[in-house]
Amino acid sequence: MPRSRFTGASLLVVTLALAGTLTASPALAQSAPQSGAQSGPQSDFTAVTSPILTIDSERLVTESAAGRALEQQIADLSGELAAENRRIEGELTAEEKDLTERRATLSTEDFRAAAAAFDERVQTFRTEQDAKLRRLQDRANAARREILSSVDPVLIGIMEESGAVVVLEKATVLASLQSIDITALAIERLDAAMAAGAPVPGIDTVTPDPAPDSPADDTGTPAPAQDPTPPTGSD
Repeated sequence: MPRSRFTGASLLVVTLALAGTLTASPALAQSAPQSGAQSGPQSDFTAVTSPILTIDSERLVTESAAGRALEQQIADLSGELAAENRRIEGELTAEEKDLTERRATLSTEDFRAAAAAFDERVQTFRTEQDAKLRRLQDRANAARREILSSVDPVLIGIMEESGAVVVLEKATVLASLQSIDITALAIERLDAAMAAGAPVPGIDTVTPDPAPDSPADDTGTPAPAQDPTPPTGSD
């Protein structure tokens, strides 16, 4: 069975019983119209009458205005990190070349000390840059989860209009009619809510969950940063 790429979103099930427990900003709450009520301009999409609805959470994140803005943030920050990696790698390459050229003029002890210091700088570079990449990945995944959380009141409004009691993650459903897929409608209403002033999740607005100092597992979505291999130390 296919699995969503987003942590915590492999099965998005929302029932009317959750309506009283959802917390949302006023702007988002206003974006979920009550049964039989219409507000604002006519939507290009309408809710179908069905007790069961489906949604593509991956598409919701990637195609919504908030999701597109987030992906641009990730790309920009990843580009900055990759540029920093290339700059430092260039500096280390030049330092290694200089050390190699000076080897004949150094005593064995001095060369070993210089080589050890260089190796330490290389390892420090790797550790620091890996940590920066993991922090970016963690914050990106936290922002994606925040976008999914922000759509809850929108889904409640659509459910009330449709007479639905459940919204299922489309990727987990074996077969369904396209008519019960509310992804496009949810994207439209989420965009409208955030345009009206609801908080827009982003890299700078979220706090990632604390995690061990280890590489992200396969539930995360790596940011598209380069991972250059710095030069190895001299012997």
